[in-house]
Amino acid sequence: MITCSARLYRPAETPRSERAEWTFLRLPGTASVRLSSRGLVSIRGTFHGVGFSATLQPDGQGGHWLRVESELRAAAGVKPNDLVKLEFTPVPPDQEPEPEVPPDLRAALAAAGPKVRNQWSDITPAARRDFIHWIASSKRAETRAKRITAACDMLAKGKRRPCCFDRSGRFDGSQNCPVAEGPRRAGR
Repeated sequence: MITCSARLYRPAETPRSERAEWTFLRLPGTASVRLSSRGLVSIRGTFHGVGFSATLQPDGQGGHWLRVESELRAAAGVKPNDLVKLEFTPVPPDQEPEPEVPPDLRAALAAAGPKVRNQWSDITPAARRDFIHWIASSKRAETRAKRITAACDMLAKGKRRPCCFDRSGRFDGSQNCPVAEGPRRAGR
């Protein structure tokens, strides 16, 4: 069991008129270092006393961050800038949750041949998550489209995971923790 406390923040990247309903926290380094991967890690435990399961995201600096939806925050009775207590354990590989497949990848898989679809069904949820993560980590729409095509090609050739990508985002800069919203200035 990993136990830690972390401050809850609202992301700054949302226009003021569309303030994000979700919040996030960055795991302390002492908690992150106890995880087996610098990449995505599925966990389950308690968030300020409320049971939850989630996938920690790599922060691109060797650590992890957690997106906290408004429903979990409300159930825990916390708000942005509160210090929250987390107790969690990584999910065993055989209990890895099924990832959400983005619409563009879902369409490509549906249009692909049966060999591709069968291979996708045959690989583990963690392997499917790696393909999705690799595709989603692209910064440009053109790169994303090329990666979807490459993923279908890899699956057609029997590959079970995308190769040669930085799951942590540490070396290629593809993964980052959101920037926290700053304090409100007078008159805003």
